[in-house]
Amino acid sequence: MANQDVLLFDGVCNLCNSSVNLIIDHDPKGHFKFAALQSDFGQEKLKELGYDQESFDSLVLLSEGKVYKKSSAALRIAKKMSGLYPLLYIFIIVPPFIRHAVYDIIAKNRYRWWGKRDSCRMPTPELRARFVEA
Repeated sequence: MANQDVLLFDGVCNLCNSSVNLIIDHDPKGHFKFAALQSDFGQEKLKELGYDQESFDSLVLLSEGKVYKKSSAALRIAKKMSGLYPLLYIFIIVPPFIRHAVYDIIAKNRYRWWGKRDSCRMPTPELRARFVEA
């Protein structure tokens, strides 16, 4: 996984799954790999990083030996996507406590606003290589 960022996401969240689809569509070089927080790999990483494995509600970006959460992760992802998405990185100048507060509101309400799946996303055979296995 050298030179690839790994994105840990909520595998039962409809917003999160739609976001993964968007990233895949705007990542033609396959820079990002993905793993559900609920997967063995995701749970292992959360434990390794000292995060609560039961109620963790943030996406996590593992990039070049660093860990980014919440809006910092989202903006760093946008920066590496194709199209106009890298322009969103300008919001990195907003103080983290403000960015993260907005992120937390969305994260807290994500199931109510976008819904929830019964199980984690299963990648298609074509996309299987983009997902991290335990």
